[in-house]
Amino acid sequence: MIVLKFGGSSVASATAMSRVLDIVEKTAERDRVILVSSAISGCTDALIEIGRAEDPEHLIDQLEHRHLAIIGRLFTGKERLEASGDCRNTFSEIRCIPPVIESFGELLSTRILSRKLSCEGYKTVWLDSRDLISVREGIVDIAKTYKAINDAIEEHPEAKVFVVPGFIARTDQGQVTTLGRGGSDYSASLYAAATGAADLQIWTDVPGIMTTNPKLVSSARTIPEISYKAAFDMARYGAKVLYAPAVAPAREKGIAIKILNTFDPQNPGTVISGHNSAIGEWKGVTSLDDEASQTSTVCLIGEGPVGGKASLRRIGTALREAGIKALGNVRCEDGVNFLIPVRTNVARSTVAAIHREFFEERALRTIDVYVAGNGAVGKALKGIVDACGGRFLSAGKRLNIKEISSDHGFADKVLRTARSRSVFVDCTNSTEIWRKFIPLFNAGINIVSSNRRSLAIPYVDYAALKAAAAENGCFFRYDTTVGNALPILQSISDGANCGDGVTLIEAVVSCTLNHIITSYDGARSETFATLLRKAQEEGLTERDPRTDLGGRDALRKLLILSREAGVPLEEKDVEIVPMLGKEYFRGSIDDFYSRLEKDEPKFIKREDELDAMGMRQRFVATLQKKADGRFKADIRMKLVGIDSPFYWISGTENVTIIHSSEGYPLVIKGSGEGARLAASGIIRNILQ
Repeated sequence: MIVLKFGGSSVASATAMSRVLDIVEKTAERDRVILVSSAISGCTDALIEIGRAEDPEHLIDQLEHRHLAIIGRLFTGKERLEASGDCRNTFSEIRCIPPVIESFGELLSTRILSRKLSCEGYKTVWLDSRDLISVREGIVDIAKTYKAINDAIEEHPEAKVFVVPGFIARTDQGQVTTLGRGGSDYSASLYAAATGAADLQIWTDVPGIMTTNPKLVSSARTIPEISYKAAFDMARYGAKVLYAPAVAPAREKGIAIKILNTFDPQNPGTVISGHNSAIGEWKGVTSLDDEASQTSTVCLIGEGPVGGKASLRRIGTALREAGIKALGNVRCEDGVNFLIPVRTNVARSTVAAIHREFFEERALRTIDVYVAGNGAVGKALKGIVDACGGRFLSAGKRLNIKEISSDHGFADKVLRTARSRSVFVDCTNSTEIWRKFIPLFNAGINIVSSNRRSLAIPYVDYAALKAAAAENGCFFRYDTTVGNALPILQSISDGANCGDGVTLIEAVVSCTLNHIITSYDGARSETFATLLRKAQEEGLTERDPRTDLGGRDALRKLLILSREAGVPLEEKDVEIVPMLGKEYFRGSIDDFYSRLEKDEPKFIKREDELDAMGMRQRFVATLQKKADGRFKADIRMKLVGIDSPFYWISGTENVTIIHSSEGYPLVIKGSGEGARLAASGIIRNILQ
């Protein structure tokens, strides 16, 4: 089933209706169709005026003449007489000025469309939405409505096209009611959700949802793809192309909504779906007026992490350049929408200024990016950038990936060819590439790294890298080295730089060990050796998994965490108690696995003991400030109870707990593994 909804402008004349019929007939070649139509353009307003007028006869005559003129163009002979008679009968009811007189517009348009489709030879059934859509206390009764729609469809297995009026419904008291102005969109969404439609298409007179009202800003452009939430937000804050309540039924059933142009059916329009940007994208700017107060709310709408502070700065800049003063503070809603209160007489200028800043090409600054490492993260990085054409409107920047390479001499090539202020990205596992960082900084090239081996180096070398970056005015960012895309390092750095005084860091940051430990459940799971082999085969461990079991990965991350907190920790300062005893680290890998399999009963017994105590064990890296002001660092297995955040983690999740001299501890939890997450974090580092 495919649901097609047409707005008033799409059925405003005989010529327009002919276009609609062409679209319906072409669609009916692929599947059964439910055609939902609004009243012809201007009809609903005319009916409301008729209901208010003391002497409405001339208004009724005008409206009746419009419909009869359409019929005269679409039909001939007997069909014209029958269609005209049906139209006049409906206007006889209108002349009685019935309650909810505005409900008759959709009856008129859909009866014309239904009759014309039948004349064209299509097995067509007209269904009355007043008998199918039920409203209780102003809210659609979903269960009753869906059942009624499905029952009506099943009664006509022979029908190829169902034609139904939008906008109208009936209360549980039997009274005719409407779904609100724009309610035909809602009707279409209800029919689509009820029938589990493969497609919901809303046909209008614009080429999809646009970045703003093209009547206000000529440079507005179509948004190719948008999430359900962002589309809903645009509608509720003033965008007229979609009725906000129409989003919910389709969203609940996972049905994509396509916004298409009746007058340009080849245009791909906009697709509304469950897709949501992982990077952060601006989608549009709208304006909602309050006539009573003569104020307006201009809303900048985004998807994904759009960067609050930077966005507020850009909004402030745009308003100042346009000479506009907001009536109050710009407010961030849900972390993605920014609400700007202004006087209505400057709302249009505000929309234009915000659109110019966030959506027009001149606002984008191009950054050349060179990526070292063509593994999973490097490929994911390129895929994300390619998917959006390199354009990140929320940051006002365009990323131009110049080259991705795993060649050992790549850094030298970048030094010879890259422009100052380019970005070098280290996605490698190299233990030596960091030696090229200072020459890169000296050439004015910024660096973003996801390679913790480039940070877990002797402190004197680490400090030299930081100093070289600062001296050359370059940024050196490496948030993804610990916790992938989690804001762990930024939180620690903020606390240290603000004088908050980090006193204790506790972290479960080894994805490998956490995956194995949380997957193992003694006799109730696969053996410890089996789980470790699988992790090794999936690339979650080093080639020799004993490197991970010995705490090497956790050590690198603890060094980075400590240094971000302002503690000049060295490897020798960290006490490591490996997960397994020394005997496991002797001999070959085969010897190692043999010992694990032999000792499986010991592991099972330990799991049973932990269960009896209500405890779990976790491999925890700790940095603690002692009474004398010095810091102690260690990495070891610890027992945790149900009150610990570590107790509840599983798989490759990371948890870091940051204690400071004031306030409650900050707990940061989330996925610590995943190439796409790492790539997203790298892009945020580049853009921030």
